[in-house]
Amino acid sequence: MLRKSMKQSNEKTVLDSTTQTNVTRWLEEAYDENTKQTIRHLLKENPKEIIDAFYTNLSFGTGGLRGIMGVGTNRMNPYTVRAASQGVANYLLQQKDSEEKSVFVGYDSRNNSQLFAEETAKVFAANGIKTYLCKHLRPTPYVSFGCRDKKCHAAVMVTASHNPPEYNGYKVYWSDGGQVLPPHDKAIIAEVNKIIDLSMIHRVDSLEHPLIVRVEEDVDAAYLKAIESLQMYPEENEKHGKELNIVYTSLHGTGITLMPQAFKEWGFETIHYVKNQIIADGNFPTVNYPNPEERDALSLGIELLKQQNADILVATDPDADRVGVAVKHQDSIHILTGNQVACICLAHVCEALIHKNQMPERAAFIKTIVTTELFKSIVDAYGKTCFNVLPGFKYIAQHIHEWEQEKNSYQYVFGGEESCGYLLGTQVRDKDAILSSLLVCEAALHAKRNNQTLVDLLNSLYQKYGFFLEKLLSMKFEDTKSDKEKMAKGMEKLRASPPKSICGIEVISIEDFLSSTKTTLKTGKQESISIPKSNVLLFWLEDGSKVIARPSGTEPKIKLYCGVKKKDFHSVEEATQAASQYADQLLSEIQNILKKDI
Repeated sequence: MLRKSMKQSNEKTVLDSTTQTNVTRWLEEAYDENTKQTIRHLLKENPKEIIDAFYTNLSFGTGGLRGIMGVGTNRMNPYTVRAASQGVANYLLQQKDSEEKSVFVGYDSRNNSQLFAEETAKVFAANGIKTYLCKHLRPTPYVSFGCRDKKCHAAVMVTASHNPPEYNGYKVYWSDGGQVLPPHDKAIIAEVNKIIDLSMIHRVDSLEHPLIVRVEEDVDAAYLKAIESLQMYPEENEKHGKELNIVYTSLHGTGITLMPQAFKEWGFETIHYVKNQIIADGNFPTVNYPNPEERDALSLGIELLKQQNADILVATDPDADRVGVAVKHQDSIHILTGNQVACICLAHVCEALIHKNQMPERAAFIKTIVTTELFKSIVDAYGKTCFNVLPGFKYIAQHIHEWEQEKNSYQYVFGGEESCGYLLGTQVRDKDAILSSLLVCEAALHAKRNNQTLVDLLNSLYQKYGFFLEKLLSMKFEDTKSDKEKMAKGMEKLRASPPKSICGIEVISIEDFLSSTKTTLKTGKQESISIPKSNVLLFWLEDGSKVIARPSGTEPKIKLYCGVKKKDFHSVEEATQAASQYADQLLSEIQNILKKDI
């Protein structure tokens, strides 16, 4: 039967040797019969899908797994999750300390997330590792917090954040609550890659095992207490919180498990929930993509915002680590970008800490390299230090951890990234949409008490520091071997032959984060960049604009960013129009350069 299926497949398309080997192994070894039947069906009806599913192993990257669900070595399924968990377990057991090893495991609302989390727990328990398994779905930042609260050696969150419904993922955190970093990330990858057949995986049959501990109520209480302590104006919130009219949606995800109680504890009582989006559903039926960065995901929330004549909409993504924000301003609705929310929250925090005389002497703020330069301008104005890191909150967590280990070092206050992720304080070591939703509502309440909106606050920042505008363009590809090769080829050629000008504006320097060098084009002078290596190219233009190209770490796309600044402008509306047109031109030209190369 196997040879017949392979022959039928080969009549339509040629399977490479790796694909054939992987398919044969899955059909001959002790995989379940439903999986084998699916493979046989695909061999006969859709050999292209077989190639994509089996041509390689699903890459366990520096943050874990992320991929389409289905059968195969290159898919998220119970078998690849078990293999990943065994690799993580093997590395944990190699750590030379006398303590009993423990791991915190959580999961989001996606299809199969609970199954994958339970399989993870069964593997850890079989390896003698105590596992704190969430009883129900919970946000990603909650798992980071839980890892720290239970003093675990590591944590796993089963999530694919705001990816399309067919995706799922497996994020690994270390004992500090941040995503794994060197040397642990590469060492875990090596261990996972050693798991080449089912016999190498240990697994208990039942969740009713003494090493599997179900958690919820105590961690809920500890988490909510921790973030409640981070209010900037607790007395104002308690007295006047009900005056802010809020709309909230969890976009079919985990945010609804904690937001109602969190709102209450921060004094916010006037909450309108988008009813058909607060139901957890991994198919995300009311949106095309459950991404709060996109207007489509906010459309039902905006409708309710208008109906209720509310002040603000906050929308958390499925694993509640990102938040989208829209506000009513002068009878119209304004959707704020991630960059704008980051700067509004930053200014709110800085103003409050200065007002209360609580700003740390060595206060530090962190943004990613693709985040607006307005963020740095605000920090500079307060005489504090702003650090740049690569995209990814694990690098913010890394700084927090390093500063904690050093005497008289920097004290982290707030960090943000353009993709709607923010973190205040250090209780959590990943972006936190629960806390960020509360913080932006607090800023909105504080503004409302002064007869302003968040748009007024933003405009005042522009008047003070200059007008900044950022745009993102994603070059989308298929999640296939051939398209991934195209992406790699495009970046390679852009790196080898970078443009000397973009839209007629001279490129004055190029930062190549793969070679860790900054090159000044006029002089050819090279400087080293003290940021971890990554496939990112940043072009600084003569007029102060920046253009960035990088492949996404989680989706098949090349992300193109640009940031422009206007120092002198008559009105925000005029500046927005001019800067937007210029940004579109910059992005279009860099996209065309890349297209020529692929």
